[in-house]
Amino acid sequence: MNLQQLEYIVALDAHRHFAKAAEQCFVTQPTLSMMIGKLEEEVGVKIFDRSRQPVVPTLAGVALIAQARAILREAERFKEIGLEQESSLKGDLRIGIIPTLSPYLLPLFLQSFMENYPEIRLRISERTTSVLIEDMHKGLLDAAILVTPLNDATLREDPLFYEAFVVYSGQDYHKEYLLPEDIDLNRLWLLEEGHCFRSQIMNICELRQQRHRSVEYEAGSLETLKQLADAQNGITILPELATDYLTASQLKKVKRFVAPEPVREVSLVTHRYLVKQRLVEALKSEILAHLPADKVRDKSIRRVPIDRKTGK
Repeated sequence: MNLQQLEYIVALDAHRHFAKAAEQCFVTQPTLSMMIGKLEEEVGVKIFDRSRQPVVPTLAGVALIAQARAILREAERFKEIGLEQESSLKGDLRIGIIPTLSPYLLPLFLQSFMENYPEIRLRISERTTSVLIEDMHKGLLDAAILVTPLNDATLREDPLFYEAFVVYSGQDYHKEYLLPEDIDLNRLWLLEEGHCFRSQIMNICELRQQRHRSVEYEAGSLETLKQLADAQNGITILPELATDYLTASQLKKVKRFVAPEPVREVSLVTHRYLVKQRLVEALKSEILAHLPADKVRDKSIRRVPIDRKTGK
């Protein structure tokens, strides 16, 4: 038994597909299959049920894979202790980020991070919250930038900032600040199911299923919603960081909510037993150093809850 074999079973559990697991491990599919077979012979039990598609772990396999993940974490920590003796930071850092943050947050710090830490290789995945949490549990990510709280005892949340929600609409409201009830729900464009941003907007607007209009379209990106609002004289809700990328004419369509403004908590999420701590701390420091001061809100402002049944 060796660490390589443990990496193989963890990869196969993550992908449930031999070819994809082999690709992740940079080996051929026959090699991966053979090495897993040898491990099964050594421990005396089948780790995976190959008769099912996709392949799934057996009952014994579930326990062995969980132990394999723990061993690999400790092995990674062992290497990290050695690297901590060096003055420079180096290594791979796998991070995830949700789509309603990535186009606005990444450009703020990414270039500076690469210049300041040239020996750290960032591997960034953009996915919805539920997928990123699953990837964290599978050991496919070292950290994720998510909207919290997640209410997951296996993960640690380190709040980075609190971001306000703003209204984007061409409608003339004849007032400087809006109440949630000022929003015409029949003109409101929403993200598709699976985005935590959607559930937060539904909470702000106390939105149920009472909307009635001839076209129902739920987009996968905030940029699409913004364009729909422009074309249809509609309404959408944006995170405040998105306003830095609006034109002068588009900024005139932005309205703020009355105080206390609804905000979302954005956190750097890691495993409870954090590996690559120095790399994660470097990431955190770069993010905080490049946040626009006028976009960061105090945590005492009204935080909008996430309905995990509808927003993942």
